[in-house]
Amino acid sequence: MDNYPFASGRSHLQIGIKPLSEAEWIDISAAFAAELAEKERLLQERHAEVFVALPESQTAQQETLTLLINHLQTYAPELYRHDHATLVNQQTGQIWHRNEFAPLDLAGRLVQEDWVLLRSGQQGYILVAGSVCFPLRWSLPAKLGQPMTQIHAPVPGYQSKLSRPVDALFDRLKPGFPVWRMNWNIVDTPELFLPPERNQQGQNLTITDENAGEKLWLRRERQSLRRLPLSDHILFGIHTYLFPLQQVVQQPGMAAQLAAAISQIPAAIQAYKSLGLIQKPLLDYLRQKM
Repeated sequence: MDNYPFASGRSHLQIGIKPLSEAEWIDISAAFAAELAEKERLLQERHAEVFVALPESQTAQQETLTLLINHLQTYAPELYRHDHATLVNQQTGQIWHRNEFAPLDLAGRLVQEDWVLLRSGQQGYILVAGSVCFPLRWSLPAKLGQPMTQIHAPVPGYQSKLSRPVDALFDRLKPGFPVWRMNWNIVDTPELFLPPERNQQGQNLTITDENAGEKLWLRRERQSLRRLPLSDHILFGIHTYLFPLQQVVQQPGMAAQLAAAISQIPAAIQAYKSLGLIQKPLLDYLRQKM
């Protein structure tokens, strides 16, 4: 899979879906232990902000957990030991008793992916449950029970350009045929948990063309989509990665490709991504690295 979703040098509003093999559904990176520890902290200290669920989602939650455990048994058998009541992470030593957690809550603790469950309704696809420890300036509780059009209302052009294609994509998803896409942004912090109140990126006047490589990070989301065969819900997975900008530009051609992509971002999308005030020093830095 592509490490960087801007490799074409283009940036425009699109879905960009590709088939996803079952073996690649869950990605276990070098940050596995550290990110699971961070999830555990957030779920202990800020649980109401990072886990939500409607009562009607219980069956789909359980289906998600069962699917995930079966996947891990098949593709990462060295990671977990479990019986009907207990799960043990053999790398980190974490132990979970299944009856102590909502199923999707536990599914979020097992892997680096965040999870959202969507069901079809009269208003489109509705968010009915989520375990999202690493949001990028959005509130999970505020989205609970909302349709996709409302969830993505802040995204410029979503209603006019993406709403129908996204709903059509969901309608076409068949069990056993997951898909994936990439999303990316430039942020001024390596923190993974970024609630709306942390939306200070764009106001950071300390970013210059001299320090941008040290103070900025490429934040990439690997998003997966699959239909659950029993409950007929859509399971949306989000695996977040962070790369120091100075590391990204060391790869041949990456500075030019990223600069080209950023230069093409429309003003409304720049504002949504909070790139406005850092765009000039960021581009100046990238052009120095070409």
